[in-house]
Amino acid sequence: MRDRPMAVTAEHASSPVTAAPWLPVLAALIALGAGVAQAQEDDLIVSHGVSTFGDLDYPADFVHLDYVNPDAPRGGELSFSWSSAGGSFDSIHPYTLRGDPAVLASVFFESMLTGTADTIGQSYCLLCETVAYPEDRSYVIFTIREEARFSDGTPVTAQDALFSYEILRDEGLPSFRRNLPLTIAGAEVIDDRTIRFDFNREAQQRGRIEFAGGLPVFSQASHIASGLPFDEPRLEPLVGSGPYILEEIDPGRRTIFVRDEDYWGDILPINVGRNNYGSIRIEYYGDAIAAFEGFTAGTYTFRQENSSQSWANNYDFPALERGTVIRETLFDGTIAPGQSFAFNLRRQKFQDPRVREAIALMFNFEWTNQTLFSGLYAPVTSFWENTDLAASGLPTDAELAILEPFRDSLPPEVFTEEPFTAPPSDPDRSFDRRQARRAVALLEEAGWVPGDDGLVRNAAGQTLDVEFLNAGPLFDRIINPYVENLRAIGVNASLNRVDGAQFSQRQRDADFDMITTFFPTGYEPGAGLRQYFGSIGADDPVFNAAGLSDPTVDALLELVIRAETEEEMRTAVSAFDRVLRAMKIRVPQWFNDSYWVAYYDMYRYPDELPPYSLGFLDFWWIDPEAEAALREQGAF
Repeated sequence: MRDRPMAVTAEHASSPVTAAPWLPVLAALIALGAGVAQAQEDDLIVSHGVSTFGDLDYPADFVHLDYVNPDAPRGGELSFSWSSAGGSFDSIHPYTLRGDPAVLASVFFESMLTGTADTIGQSYCLLCETVAYPEDRSYVIFTIREEARFSDGTPVTAQDALFSYEILRDEGLPSFRRNLPLTIAGAEVIDDRTIRFDFNREAQQRGRIEFAGGLPVFSQASHIASGLPFDEPRLEPLVGSGPYILEEIDPGRRTIFVRDEDYWGDILPINVGRNNYGSIRIEYYGDAIAAFEGFTAGTYTFRQENSSQSWANNYDFPALERGTVIRETLFDGTIAPGQSFAFNLRRQKFQDPRVREAIALMFNFEWTNQTLFSGLYAPVTSFWENTDLAASGLPTDAELAILEPFRDSLPPEVFTEEPFTAPPSDPDRSFDRRQARRAVALLEEAGWVPGDDGLVRNAAGQTLDVEFLNAGPLFDRIINPYVENLRAIGVNASLNRVDGAQFSQRQRDADFDMITTFFPTGYEPGAGLRQYFGSIGADDPVFNAAGLSDPTVDALLELVIRAETEEEMRTAVSAFDRVLRAMKIRVPQWFNDSYWVAYYDMYRYPDELPPYSLGFLDFWWIDPEAEAALREQGAF
């Protein structure tokens, strides 16, 4: 496990109508270049995209996204490493719990709609030519572009979209199977290029179109041809319509994706200046130390550094000194991914929040940051860290109105105090005696009393055993002092480092006490909250690692999901953040508001990066002359 994540995250999302009469009207409107129009027959809004709040930033006739280089050359090879959880994989299928999917296993698939790196809550047509919906967003109709093709040359059809939705609903990841029916009542094919999704009347209105439009679309024929059940791991991917296809796969060692020379979407305005690499190669390593050595040796050429220790101390190798490698710190304006030690709330010993708080108090972030991270990180407090959605100060009257119906099931301090944040610890020594006294008192209140051997025990004589499950040696230096602090107050803590396959399997089986994981949220959080925090996802440890299942949380997250105005959403998010923090379901770790990158001097990026993405996989490119010169020098 690394001490800073390579963030990755996504948001997904009803009633009958007669479709045929308005299709000619729609076609005429598109031919006239209308971006948003009212179709006379059904009074539909017809557009090139959809926005949660307000208007779309990009008009229907936009030429390219503002932050790309439309003249970026195509070609060259992007290569980077992966060493997370031991670095292994045995599948190229990302929509099943069985097997460990490779990084970028979803690169083959596109969706009806896609977002941009400079807007929030705006989605634009990708596979679809138009999106049409009534004002109440009770249903949506996507018209697929006539030119849309899968990588095998067959057309993308509405039947493929229907198949993809239905198999994810019926046989996909548990979170898909539970979440999809809550929002989408059903879907039907109108004709080869047109599909309609009907939404449940009781489902949230905000984000529902984006939810349906964000579902991956894969070829039904390729699934049938595979002869495999959908939930079976596989090394031959389902056929998609994206710009890259699989060229080589060596399980646990390497994957190579190459640009599809016949990619159908090359000239779409949404794609101009993007998907620039001729190939993408990913090298897998058993640990981060070996991965760094591979970079210095030129085995791969792009590195996003996730270790503060490495960033502060290891970038002094010859290629960097010669200028062959560039080292940069770039601004990161994205929401913090919520990296934390997560309690497994499925276990009885963690049911009492006083126990969880006591354990959390013994993690000394200030000492860890100063001693181990060279002071490069900031603490995580909110589930919406690094945004203006984070709860702050005393609850407002509007927040209190949301929280009041749940007063009996919430800690009293939610109503009267600022959001819970663990008090700062002593930065000069790992063991903070003041925090320890508070932690011991909390444990005793919860019935965990010190025995003759110094270990705390409950009334049944059981010790409080806490195992930190980890799969990477770099985290040992962080967890071991934490373990020592816990043992000093009587908690029978230990670190168990396992290989990547074991870690992945034990997480999937919910067979752990505490692991490092992420709690992704979003700028306009929607149905995805159910996957990470709702009872509906409690048996899916891949998403809801903590196993959080609480009726009050379920009710509050629904208020967030169903908020229809931006003001309502902000208020609901702030109230929800307060409650999650008060529940102490995690021990927050740290975040960084910068990207640390190092690369061989052939990569280029636009003069001004967008605020919500580094984009090295998306809109960076390779200077062909610089690449040729480096190869001639034998740099890699």
